[in-house]
Amino acid sequence: MGENCSVWFNAVIRGDVNTITMGNNVNIQDGAVIHCTYEKTKTTLGNNVSIGHNALVHGCTIEDNVLIGMGSIVMDNCYIESGSIIAAGAVLLEGTRVEGGSIYAGVPAKKVKNISPELFEGEVMRIAKNYRMYASWFEA
Repeated sequence: MGENCSVWFNAVIRGDVNTITMGNNVNIQDGAVIHCTYEKTKTTLGNNVSIGHNALVHGCTIEDNVLIGMGSIVMDNCYIESGSIIAAGAVLLEGTRVEGGSIYAGVPAKKVKNISPELFEGEVMRIAKNYRMYASWFEA
């Protein structure tokens, strides 16, 4: 786990069967589950990654500056390129590759559009920054 990361209430990061690696400024929000698969898949989270409330992230790679929406599911061997958003409730089926700078939504998740610079700054980066601030409220 890198610097300035936060893990929120009732989140589970279960690295018992394989490796989970996190970059800097990662936030794992309330009720989220991060896991991997024994002898098959590791989970790697880049910098400035926000994992939304009750999301399930399993055995995948998420590059930098990504927002995983509330209640979404990211299955084994998915690869999410930098600057992407996975919409709330989306389900990325095993092996899905998410194009950088795009939004994926639905069940199963598919690309719905490219991210504008305003949306990138207003959502992906804003949420990552805000969670660093929220975590500071709990420092002793």
